[in-house]
Amino acid sequence: MSPPAQPGQPAPPIWTNMVPLVLLVVVFYFALIRPQQKKQKQQAELLKAVRSGDRILTNSGIIATVITVKDKSITIRSADAKFEITKSAVAEITERSGEASEA
Repeated sequence: MSPPAQPGQPAPPIWTNMVPLVLLVVVFYFALIRPQQKKQKQQAELLKAVRSGDRILTNSGIIATVITVKDKSITIRSADAKFEITKSAVAEITERSGEASEA
């Protein structure tokens, strides 16, 4: 911040007080907003790629095999149990229809 103007001196331009605010907004964008948008895009692509036969890990920690894929839900089998879960519950695809992933 520049010191207040003395009597007889012109006041500093208003844009000089806005520079720190603009820099703060830019830092927040690159530190918080942009990485979150990138992560959401990757999750959406992952959900589009889920297909029958894939081994998945859910957000709750269940490892299962995908049986059927619907618009908003997935039917999975884990051990002797069969579940229908929402697609958003998929954390990652651990194995692709018989192929081991390199994750």
